[in-house]
Formats: sequence, C-alpha cells, structure tokens
Amino acid sequence: MSNRIIVIGGGAAGMMAALSAKEHGGEVLILERNDRVGKKLLATGNGRCNYTNINLNINNYHGNNPKFCYSGLSEFNVDSTIEFFERLGITPAIEDNGKVFPLSFQASSILDVLRYEIEDKGIELITDAQVAEIKKKNGFTVILKDKSVFVGDKVIIATGGMALPSSGSDGNGYTICKKLGHTITDVFPGLVQLKLESSLLKSIDGVKFPGMAGIYIDNKLILEDKGDILFTSYGISGPPILQLSRTALEYLNKEENVELRVSIIYTKTDEELLSYLVNRFKLMPRKTIEAGLIGLINKRLIIPILKETNIDKNKEISSLSKEEIRKLANILTSWRFNVTGSQSFGNAQVTAGGVNTDEIDNQTMESKIVKGIYIVGELLDIDGDCGGFNLQWAWSSGYIAGLNASKNQK
Repeated sequence: MSNRIIVIGGGAAGMMAALSAKEHGGEVLILERNDRVGKKLLATGNGRCNYTNINLNINNYHGNNPKFCYSGLSEFNVDSTIEFFERLGITPAIEDNGKVFPLSFQASSILDVLRYEIEDKGIELITDAQVAEIKKKNGFTVILKDKSVFVGDKVIIATGGMALPSSGSDGNGYTICKKLGHTITDVFPGLVQLKLESSLLKSIDGVKFPGMAGIYIDNKLILEDKGDILFTSYGISGPPILQLSRTALEYLNKEENVELRVSIIYTKTDEELLSYLVNRFKLMPRKTIEAGLIGLINKRLIIPILKETNIDKNKEISSLSKEEIRKLANILTSWRFNVTGSQSFGNAQVTAGGVNTDEIDNQTMESKIVKGIYIVGELLDIDGDCGGFNLQWAWSSGYIAGLNASKNQK
C-alpha cells in the first residue's frame, strides 16, 4: 500500500523531512516555490553554513513553550546530525563556541550534498510551485496558485517563517496553516539589528568594537551578551545584538520601555575604570580631554561621548572635576539607549512566533487539529539563538515528521 507524502517547501526542514520520509518507505514529492531548493541555506553562517552546535541546550530555544522541542532535539540530536551529514560527505569543523561548519566552510557544500541525495533517492521535485491551499478529502489535495492540483496521503508543511522574504519565506505558510484551523502567535523578527533613539547615531555609524551589551527593563538586567558590536545610522548591530534582539522585541511588543546598555570597556567595573582614568589623566594634565582619550577608545567615539556627557572637548585634563571623570567612566562601562524597534524581516535571520505548538504533537510533529498534516521548522512558534540552533531545529523537526508521516496509518 503506497503512502504518498507531499512536502511543501524545500528549505532545510523540508529537504530533511523528504529524505527521512523516503528512507522510511514513503513516496515523496517536494513542492518548492523558488526555482531551486535550499535558497535560504546559502545565506546561513555568512555563507559558511553553521549547521549545528555541540553546546546545544534547551535554553537556546524560545517561544511560548520552548520545552516543546525537547523531544525532537533528543530523538534526532546533534550527534545524529553530524553523522547524517558525514555519511553525505560533510566533514565537520568545530569552532571554540561549539559551532559546527562543513570543513569546506561553504554553505553550498551542505546544499549540494542534500540536492544530490534528493535526486539519488528518486524524490520527485517540482519547483516554481507556490501553494495556495490544502484541502482534506480522501487524503489531501494541494492546490497551487496556478490552479495545479496534487493529491497525497500526508502533507508536511515546511514553508519557513517570514525572515529573509527574498528567499521565498514570506509568511504564506501561516495563511495555509490558518485555513487548516491553526492559530498563529504574534510573529516578529528574531536575530535582527535594533533601532535606537539617539541624535549621535550618524556620527558613530560604522564604529565597531568588542564590547558587552545588555537589555534592561525598569533598571533590571534581563539578558546580556558580548562580542563585536557595530553602531549604525539607525541603531546597533553585531552578534551580541542579534542574540538580544528577540528579548528586546518581546518586551517592546508588551509596550514596555526597553533600555540597551552598551559597555565599550567591559573588562573593568565602573569603579575600577574611574580609578584607572584618574591615574591615566595624572600622566597628561596639559592635554585636552579630546586628546586624552586617544588610545583608550575608538577615535570616532570620543566627540560623541564628550557631547553625551556635556564635557567641552577642549577642556584641559587638569581642570576636569571628579564628577566629570565619573561621568566618563560611567558612559564607557554603561552607555544607555532606548530601543525603539528593529530592522525588518528582510534583515532578520529567523522568525519569532508562529503556529501554536499546543496544537502539534511534539513526538511526531503531526497536527492535533488535522490528522495527516505535519508542521515543522521555523513555521512553528519555536526559534533558536544564533549559532546553528535554528538549523538543528529544522533538521530534528523535519526528520521526525518524515519518519512519522511515512508510517501507513492515516
């Protein structure tokens, strides 16, 4: 008895779901809206494809119920992923922070071996196929925008969220799932640059430095991260900012005041830096404060920081008050900005929010609302931190959906 499985979407989760379903005996068809599969995969890890992370932990995941993904991440775990890709020819290269890349450091390597496998296993693939609707009747009828019709016993929906819409993930999957009776939680960009309120942004646009950034609500630290930070004309970017963005936007969506504190010098406390500055300035009493900060911080930050602290750039160091030096120590360890929003989905690496996980069986990825429908990857209300966690969720959820959809019960 044949079991025809239609996979909607040929991204990471969709390709894994198709290969898993085929491996377990299903007859598989992939419908991909682009002219080729895996377009978004090529952009991951700055084109190097950070495909998993050996330091994976359930705390790397977010959503209304992050524990939902525990079962899937356990069944097809990081080791399973590394072994799976090794069988396909990908030699893993593991970096200090646990990130795993192909040794070629090319995202195209991951895509090439997946495409080879899809072809080699005889999985049918139709590109330029944009799905409009799914109807349940003697199995499932999948209707495309061009009115073409495909019939299958099971359907795996792997269309992605709304991040990087140029890759084809424009939120159409949410519309399809809604029509099937699913609820969609609030959807917003995740792993995205933040917009800040400040008149100084244009003057510091492009300044990059290793620092620490933290999100504060009512003066309470919620989350912090360190690494390379970049000021931009609209606000701030860099890996630590992307990690903090989900939390910042979550609070902004609740109409809370969100404050970002940036430490340009994070290796010293406020008091330690104050003491250091007092001693530093004793060595250069006749210099102006503008000249006295050269060699301590990026030169382009000097004037904006003096403006922010209301210190005249031409003031001689010997005439600085203790209070003025304290202000400098304070801003260098904790420069405060109000967060006003973020860049759009076009700049985001992932979508936060999605199909309510209460409506999905976490052991199988099958819909509790429509039996025979499976929903995977970014479409669900699960998103991971930066560092290979989102791709691992795509592989895990895709694999489990393919495995369970290929079982013959309907």
